[in-house]
Amino acid sequence: MSVPRISLISPTGALGMGFLDESLERGSSLKPDVIACDAGSTDSGPFYLGSATPKMSRSAILQDVRRLLLARDQLKIPLIIGSCGTSGVDSGVEWMREMTLEIAREECLSFKLGRVYSEQNPKLMAEAFQSGKIEPLPEAPEIDEQIIQNCSHIVAMMGHEPIVHLLEEKCDVILCGRASDTALFAALPLMHGFPAGPVWHCAKTIECGAICSTATGADGVYAEIDDKSFKVEPLALDAACTPHSLASHTLYENADPYLIREPSGTLDTQKASYLAISERVTRVEGSEFYPERYTLKLEGAAFSGFQTVAIGGVRDPYILARVDSWLAEMKLFFAERLKELTGKTLGEEVQIDISQYGRNAVMGKLEPLLEQIPHELGLLFTVTAPEQTLANDVARFVTHAASHWPISEWDGFISGIAFPFSPPEIDRGPVYRFTLNHVLIPESPLSAFRFEVEDFQ
Repeated sequence: MSVPRISLISPTGALGMGFLDESLERGSSLKPDVIACDAGSTDSGPFYLGSATPKMSRSAILQDVRRLLLARDQLKIPLIIGSCGTSGVDSGVEWMREMTLEIAREECLSFKLGRVYSEQNPKLMAEAFQSGKIEPLPEAPEIDEQIIQNCSHIVAMMGHEPIVHLLEEKCDVILCGRASDTALFAALPLMHGFPAGPVWHCAKTIECGAICSTATGADGVYAEIDDKSFKVEPLALDAACTPHSLASHTLYENADPYLIREPSGTLDTQKASYLAISERVTRVEGSEFYPERYTLKLEGAAFSGFQTVAIGGVRDPYILARVDSWLAEMKLFFAERLKELTGKTLGEEVQIDISQYGRNAVMGKLEPLLEQIPHELGLLFTVTAPEQTLANDVARFVTHAASHWPISEWDGFISGIAFPFSPPEIDRGPVYRFTLNHVLIPESPLSAFRFEVEDFQ
């Protein structure tokens, strides 16, 4: 008797990054049961959530979605897209729906379209916090009801259950708001009763497409899950999924490479074994999954002002030898000048930050080479203020004063910073900050989400 199997394609690590046509063709020839693809992340910072702006261009998304819809139509299997519009806000789902239907009209496609929305009302989330239904994750910032209500957008990261709900509704194409990357791949196998350990571990492994292979570019992988294991191979024939490449992916975006939390519980890979069954394919077995109290991770972003930046370079050895005190003296003057010109207080209404790229800018106090002096240094001046005009005005006197800030080793007037642009001030527009690193305790796995189903002929 043959062992029941279910197969999946992850065509690329992020929708809009592209994939090889021949890889998708090969994947389609393997007759998968589902195609799933992630379209979002918080990796690129809070702007995309705060502003409800997609990171990838419409043309890039359109190209990828068109090819996936055509493959789905040929195979007659579900296509699942998660975290639409990068952050998974409601407008991101609508944006993806518009493109999906545009392609369907152009290509004469018909399907049942399901949508699940994950955006949360800040007022209702403030009430949930007050009633004890929102709890902090480790190292989460202190919050209160007002901080929650100040969020421009809040999303709850869905597990597999909302996707299963739409699969049970016989939806052919499913567009999700903010979703756990793994949930996209776990939904169909769990719906069909496959064991949770291999399912969640497989989903974690293939969530980023070919990144779990030896060719870590924008391309896809094919996976099969059975009653006790899963196996993965890249869709490109010149790449391989090795024990090392698969095992190393559990380190990606996880604080613990063995215990990986999902809304419904924890994946435990401590007993997992990785076996190469060919030069290109690796099988994994021994993964376990432990159900726990159901929680939904909340992501929220709030407007924090307007920003102007300037980039400059320093190569003067005298400045580099005392750069910290040189910048500190500068900032004291900036505070006085800011008060004099605008009446604003530095550190309250207006922020001025100076990052030293080439010296501890990336790791800060964690940098093991704190005292090492480079031969040149890049300075990033960042001014944040309540209005763009104020941020730009402040940046103008900051860049001028900084470029001629004196040092005792030089006599007379100096120019210590080389600015590559004229003018050096670059307006960034509105900026946002993450304010939530918390979980919501929902009434049920579906209660925080809203669903729409429509037939497109």
